[in-house]
Amino acid sequence: MMTKRVREILSYYDSENVGVRTNLARFFNQGRLAGTGKLVILPVDQGFEHGPARSFAVNPPAYNPHYHFELALEAGCSGYAAPLGFLEAAAAEFAGELPLILKLNNHDLLYDERDPISAVTGSVNDALRLGCSAVGFTIYPGSAERREMYEQLREIAEEAKQCGLAVVVWSYPRGSGISKEGETALDVVAYAAQIAAQLGAHIVKVKLPSSHLELAEAKKVYEAQRIPLEPLAERVRHVVQSCFDGRRVLIFSGGPKDTDAALLDEVKAIKAGGGFGSIIGRNSFQRPKAEAITLLNKIMDIYAG
Repeated sequence: MMTKRVREILSYYDSENVGVRTNLARFFNQGRLAGTGKLVILPVDQGFEHGPARSFAVNPPAYNPHYHFELALEAGCSGYAAPLGFLEAAAAEFAGELPLILKLNNHDLLYDERDPISAVTGSVNDALRLGCSAVGFTIYPGSAERREMYEQLREIAEEAKQCGLAVVVWSYPRGSGISKEGETALDVVAYAAQIAAQLGAHIVKVKLPSSHLELAEAKKVYEAQRIPLEPLAERVRHVVQSCFDGRRVLIFSGGPKDTDAALLDEVKAIKAGGGFGSIIGRNSFQRPKAEAITLLNKIMDIYAG
């Protein structure tokens, strides 16, 4: 049964067709967090993005595409996101069991570039063929190639919405326009979330922001308006506010593998700041499955509490 909270979230997307709203509802009605309005999604694009050994050697069963479907289902995740190959290799066996996100662009590390741009590696038709509920796309605000990515996303989002698919955007500031520290600066992460929402994303994924302020003109405003930089929950609250005042679903990445305690503290801050949940890859599949399920269940308990 549809809960009041899920109905409220779907009301943020009144301009969308029934297909899009139905597919968004699938994520919010799946797994241990069904009906709460919170999400925990498993993303596994790191084999392409970082390389297979860096991603899976620490937990060899994760080389197998079936492993990630099983992990997401056994842990009670809200959905699973992956590139074309991983989904093609296992989606048929798990058809209808889990909402899927096909990652439509990917970036590798075999060529060192200051201004990254991902290759388009899948299509809306692929997503439909594989029974996906959404498509995913990465943009790099701050890259010299950002305009091309924004235009690619605009075209893909239009096609996906016409087909009733939800649109999930990874918005990761990176490139010659900002410093390394600036990639997670509060003002930059908030700006990246706003850009993704303005480009039509239904669900926006960003990294957790630091207290650093990167842009000189923005820093003046943050200081004049006394926008809080501490604690983390206040920074989360500001990024949520920047994402249409919470009227677009905003989830936060888990980042590199960390201790359980550190990750759980971050989740508590996300919840306190009004975030919609987490999308946790390496902190899930780089642990043995039993440990990963225990950790994911603790995370879900925090969001559900």
